[in-house]
Amino acid sequence: METVTATLPALKTVTIDGIAVPIEGERNLLELIRKADIDLPTFCYHSDLSVYGACRLCIVDIAGRGIQGACSTPPEPGMTVRTQTDELRRIRQISIELLLANHDQQCPTCPKSTSCQLQDVARRLGVSQVRFKSVHSPRELDRSSPSLLRDPNKCILCGDCVRFCSEIQGIGAIDFAYRGHDVAVLPAFGHDLAAGECVNCGQCAAVCPTGALTPRPEVDEVWRALHDPKKTVVAQIAPAVRVALGEEFGLPAGTSASGQIVAALKRLGFSAVYDTAFSADLTVIEEANEFLRRKATGGRLPLFTSCCPAWVKFAEQHFPELLPNLSTCKSPQQMLGAVIKDTLPAARGIAPADVVVVSIMPCTAKKFEAKRPEFAKDGRAEVDHVLTTQELARMISEAGLRFSKLKPESYDMPLGFKTGAGVIFGNSGGVSEAVLRYAAEVITGTKVASPDFHAVRGEDGVRLATVTLGDTTLKLAVVHGLKNARALADKARSGECDLDLIEVMACPGGCIGGAGQPVSHDPEARRKRTRGLYDADKNLDLHSSQENPFVTECYAKHLGEIGGKRAHELLHTHYGNRRRIGDETIRLGEGPSEAKLNVRVCVGTNCFLKGSQAVLQGLLREVDENDLHDSVAISASFCFEKCERGPTVELDGKRIQRCQPEQAIAALREQLAAGKAPQP
Repeated sequence: METVTATLPALKTVTIDGIAVPIEGERNLLELIRKADIDLPTFCYHSDLSVYGACRLCIVDIAGRGIQGACSTPPEPGMTVRTQTDELRRIRQISIELLLANHDQQCPTCPKSTSCQLQDVARRLGVSQVRFKSVHSPRELDRSSPSLLRDPNKCILCGDCVRFCSEIQGIGAIDFAYRGHDVAVLPAFGHDLAAGECVNCGQCAAVCPTGALTPRPEVDEVWRALHDPKKTVVAQIAPAVRVALGEEFGLPAGTSASGQIVAALKRLGFSAVYDTAFSADLTVIEEANEFLRRKATGGRLPLFTSCCPAWVKFAEQHFPELLPNLSTCKSPQQMLGAVIKDTLPAARGIAPADVVVVSIMPCTAKKFEAKRPEFAKDGRAEVDHVLTTQELARMISEAGLRFSKLKPESYDMPLGFKTGAGVIFGNSGGVSEAVLRYAAEVITGTKVASPDFHAVRGEDGVRLATVTLGDTTLKLAVVHGLKNARALADKARSGECDLDLIEVMACPGGCIGGAGQPVSHDPEARRKRTRGLYDADKNLDLHSSQENPFVTECYAKHLGEIGGKRAHELLHTHYGNRRRIGDETIRLGEGPSEAKLNVRVCVGTNCFLKGSQAVLQGLLREVDENDLHDSVAISASFCFEKCERGPTVELDGKRIQRCQPEQAIAALREQLAAGKAPQP
């Protein structure tokens, strides 16, 4: 009998603090060190972002090479690495002291106080004093955004927000400005955050290690409403909140705590607590019918979902040509707000002005969405206040409630009843799957054996799926991260996109990864929250939106037929081209600002590419050649919100679309001849 001896290949290893650690595809030493259960401090390293190497906290001592950054050094077999030496410790301590010296140290009142990485690292490194003199000059807080609060006094220049906004969202709403001691992170052109291209997704705040960027709080306003005896304050809870709030109180990520959340809200003083998953079921029915109608009649496809307000604003700013492709359905938050405001006053015999709707959301963009003028009726917003998951946790703590010991309570009916389809809305792919569960029954005419559509699930930023239902084949895409959405939108705009339905979520993993969720440095947290929502779906008896009996009742009593006039009034909306730089003009020429005839030419990207520069030059030449400086003032504007019909010229308040140089000059001469301004 022959004996065969198998020789295993030798493992490639790096010796870290005396322990041999195998190299198994790690991109840098920091990943390898973390695999060895050593938590090196760092501010600027995120596995989803490019390596920046700015904070210099993850430095290590490599034998024969000296001190280097672990995040920017690839592992090589045979390396000997030390993560702790006296020199390394002193360098890290000095780095923290230098940061603290120019940092706003009002830590007890900082919204990031309990999750601030700067505080955590300073404590871990034993930094008990700051020996350096501060040269910091206080800067004004940016309160312009309804979703975010920017405090430049707490910025440590780690660049996390800049890279996330650029690399994951593809927007670049904030970036580094100036040089040397004056370097700062700012929105474009030094404007406030709300004046630029920010879409309010808040992911910059989610990765910010300090309190420089945080969700804008509405806790005080909600407390005032709760303490007002004239007000009836009700809450709605988004699906993703139930699997994340418990993290703030020591529960594992992904733990569904719906019952405790309802109990806490009622203890806080809310008159009723509803489930946004109910209106997610409404959204499925309205959106699926809109989709199937377009598919059957040759309507405009692909249909983009409209549940994510950050994506909607992104589309308004960057892809106005595709707005007809967006579903006209409101988001579940706004649908439920509209239904509550429409039905609750009569049901309870109270004045409409005394109903206050508070949404508990995982998302900062929902704060912006609630304040959109499209979502107000008779001067009253459909949703009055939006609290993030973090803010609700703060209120529960402020009230002294022991969350984990609260006895679970039930949602209020009928707007608290939901199916599993509404619950999985919080996951990337959940909207598509919920629509498929509905469409499958409509198309085939029979109830599907299994409601699960695993083809649209997963973690990839772009997922393509082809689903055959009877004789109908549907092509879908599921996208999270706006940079990924831009790539698909570009294809849709150019006609290269052979898809029927595209689901877009701005945040990684969908709503479960929203910027209002608890801050977690556990890379598994998002996965656990995702699993938590799918488990919640399985724990319910009904899994398809059309099975929700209270949704059926809502149509019968309040909404009329699906997609009908009344349903459109309450559940649908419209979107429009949105300027990216508001009210920004540049005066050209020598004319006085009080000139009788004002001419504005759009030089925004779309108009510029369509020839607005030639229009502007022609008008300036006309003014120069005829010495009209005293009677005509010409300005360059950045946007008139009609990009698809550019170049646009505004002459004495009248706008001319698709304007050519000769047309603009002729219009100017006509105005002058009509006596609109004195002629030379």
